[in-house]
Amino acid sequence: MAFSSGNGQPEMNVTPLIDVLLVLIIVFMIIVPVTPRGVQADIPREPTSEKTPPPVRTIVIELHGKGSEKPSLSINEQSVAWEDLHARLIDIYKERAERVAFVKADADLDFEPVAEVIDIAHAAGVQNVGLMH
Repeated sequence: MAFSSGNGQPEMNVTPLIDVLLVLIIVFMIIVPVTPRGVQADIPREPTSEKTPPPVRTIVIELHGKGSEKPSLSINEQSVAWEDLHARLIDIYKERAERVAFVKADADLDFEPVAEVIDIAHAAGVQNVGLMH
């Protein structure tokens, strides 16, 4: 590198530095991955099966009555007899992945029938039983 110019002042030759910078720019342009242009879009497809799954509804078992009398039962506002409760719950949960039910009882009802409904629900395959107010 020459440090002098024609007027007696020392100057640094920058030509080799510019060459190095140009090579680095070319290298980085080659290394940088080419980004795809546009946006990836997922286009809806026609369903492959004709059978559509039933809508998922929360199962609420309601008990209506007072004190120690045998309360009436309903599942999602459909009346159910005590003898049919176990079979009805098995039928409801046979195709469901989520095995959750809620029990809602009148405020002036004893807890014994509520506990009996919880036991029947567990025996029918319900894994989680919640209490509603």
